[in-house]
Amino acid sequence: MKRIAVIGSSGGNLYSQGGNNIDGMMKEIFMQTESAGMEVVWLQFVGASGSMDTIGQDSPASLFCLENGKVKERFSGSLNKVNEQAEASDLELAERIRAGEIDTMMLLSADPNGVNRQAIMAAAEKKIPLVGTGGSSIAAAQNLGAHIISASGTTGTTSRTRAVAFTTALAKEWGLKYMPVIGNTGASAAGKIEANIWKRIRFRGIMMTSLPAFIAMALALALGKIPGLGALEDVFNTLIGALPIVVSAVAAKQISGLDEVGIVAGVTAGILSVDGGIIGGLCAGIFSGIFAYYIIVFCFRHKVPGTTANICAAGIGGLAAGLICLYLISPAALILGNKIRDLIDTCLAFNPMVAGLVAGLLIWPSIIGGVYHAAILPIVLLEMEAAGTSFLGAIDMTGLVVVSAGITLANVIYPKQRSDSSLALPGLLINVFFGTFVEASYPFMFSNKLVFAGALLAAAVSGGLVGALGVRGTAYVPIFSAPGVANEGKGMAYLICILVAFVIALTVTLLANRIERRKYENTKKDFI
Repeated sequence: MKRIAVIGSSGGNLYSQGGNNIDGMMKEIFMQTESAGMEVVWLQFVGASGSMDTIGQDSPASLFCLENGKVKERFSGSLNKVNEQAEASDLELAERIRAGEIDTMMLLSADPNGVNRQAIMAAAEKKIPLVGTGGSSIAAAQNLGAHIISASGTTGTTSRTRAVAFTTALAKEWGLKYMPVIGNTGASAAGKIEANIWKRIRFRGIMMTSLPAFIAMALALALGKIPGLGALEDVFNTLIGALPIVVSAVAAKQISGLDEVGIVAGVTAGILSVDGGIIGGLCAGIFSGIFAYYIIVFCFRHKVPGTTANICAAGIGGLAAGLICLYLISPAALILGNKIRDLIDTCLAFNPMVAGLVAGLLIWPSIIGGVYHAAILPIVLLEMEAAGTSFLGAIDMTGLVVVSAGITLANVIYPKQRSDSSLALPGLLINVFFGTFVEASYPFMFSNKLVFAGALLAAAVSGGLVGALGVRGTAYVPIFSAPGVANEGKGMAYLICILVAFVIALTVTLLANRIERRKYENTKKDFI
């Protein structure tokens, strides 16, 4: 196993690009090197309280080293004092290099003319390959005769792309098998990452991560209905137009595994795909994530500097995906979105009550089975893109949020046991005031079949009313504000649907709790 020493400092530009987080930076290096059969055995890192372009010798700093394979702060004090400690560590590292105990060094904004001079000179004598970032420091290391096989400036890099660049260069130098490990998959994923990139295309994960943007949009819609705040309707329209960009950025980040690089690629592609709506944004994110990953791997394998590799991955990857979506995917995505909305309208036109009843009946199984965020939420967004309100959004509110509120309230006022009340109260408040966290009712539904049946009944009946009364709405708003964001003229009808769902869920849960209490009391009497 090749042995690596990591030396350097939080630097100037590096400070704002990962150098101020030594734990996160080293985690990336550990993950990539381990997957290539390498081992980090030495760390000498001077972390300052700010960019070294602006601080002085009296500024606070720390010296970080490795102890039992973990990053530890060995010394802290003024930068001047820390540098004195680092020089002592540098001499020890130089001895180990000359003894053949170190195979390579990673230079992170190192100081070849100061605290890292002895180690770099020893590396030059032994002619071991070195990799690193930091334009001026790398040039100084080369002037000392160091054998640099991969060099890059710091600007535009991230902790992950630096670690991938270093490990790629070293693996190529030594003929080791290596594929970048993305995310928290661990070293066991080495060699399988090309297959795994396709497995990282998870619609549910993408939509769940994008959910805060949808909530912001729903809140803007709700607030825009308040007298005097009508201008917020323009905010709603802006947000709903930007949702494809959000979805694209999230998808690209998750699929590429390249953090900021993936985000930039996704935003670039998403901007060009807004005409395709949510589906177009989703496709843009998937393509840009895939392109960004393979472009950066190609660049690193061909010794392209990290800054340039990041620019290519984010810029070219995002642009290529965006152009594909702009001219090919967006028109098709727009047609598909219209077809989905037409299908919902057709079902409602055929028999609106049955359509609502079936949707309400299936809404709980869909969220419990993990289908909701992958399938139903995108359809809600598709409906809202066109009309600002949604049939399935209303079903979500009445069948999930309101039903969960009814179940949790029942367990607050008449629980099976006292502990249930404290468990149910936070969930009740979040459902009422934020229109989310329906999972709060899971403990009560899963522990009692009657409560579960009551939830299905309440969702089905209220869903049937939503369909029959022609209600459209949205989820993720406070329950008491939901009628205010219904389609025109349907506020009172929406309120009726909400009250029906709430009363059924509350009543059935109270009944179930009463039955359970009686069982407990009878069992207790028999025991006595």
